[in-house]
Amino acid sequence: MAVEIVLFRWAGKWGPFSIKVPCGECSLTEDIIHDTLTHELSEVPVELKIRDWLSEWWRPLVKGGWHAPIVVVGGKVISQGSALNRGVLSQAVIEAYARKHPVLGNILFGKHGCPHCKRARTYLDRANVAYDYRDVVRQPVYLYEMLARVKPIVGAGTPITVPQIWLDGQYIGNADALGSVLHEAVEPNPERGQCSLSPSRQQRLAG
Repeated sequence: MAVEIVLFRWAGKWGPFSIKVPCGECSLTEDIIHDTLTHELSEVPVELKIRDWLSEWWRPLVKGGWHAPIVVVGGKVISQGSALNRGVLSQAVIEAYARKHPVLGNILFGKHGCPHCKRARTYLDRANVAYDYRDVVRQPVYLYEMLARVKPIVGAGTPITVPQIWLDGQYIGNADALGSVLHEAVEPNPERGQCSLSPSRQQRLAG
């Protein structure tokens, strides 16, 4: 279940027309794709296809792509007409991967300096639960993955905070939810996990 990436480059032939001048941005985009797959996306199964745009111009056109270089990830055009942004590529690939592959095992998405992430890790250590810790600040691909997995569960309009936790492939939620699952005593805090836009927080501030 690899994620398919298709690059339509400025090349090829259609009828009497042929592209003989190489496209610098197409070559740059191809280099960016290969380098991103080698580094940020090394653990993600990906199938890369390179196509000549002039020979197959109708294929990306039906998806809204008309200006090479055109990059399609999982059937969706993510970039065209200029050199590819590797962050856009990483995010699109991770989102496509998350749709195809459910979470397996125990995962904690967090960040350095987050007290609730530290508390959640303490809960897991006390319970002798092995887990995979993923820092969403130091490794942006983990941020893309966390958002791609959590947003469909909590809704697009819900602010996403850290930590976000899975146990045995099941979504748990934040540190408080983890504490409840592991039967840890959790000190009440009505503002935990809320931002300045949260309705309940706005009501308390107004009062």
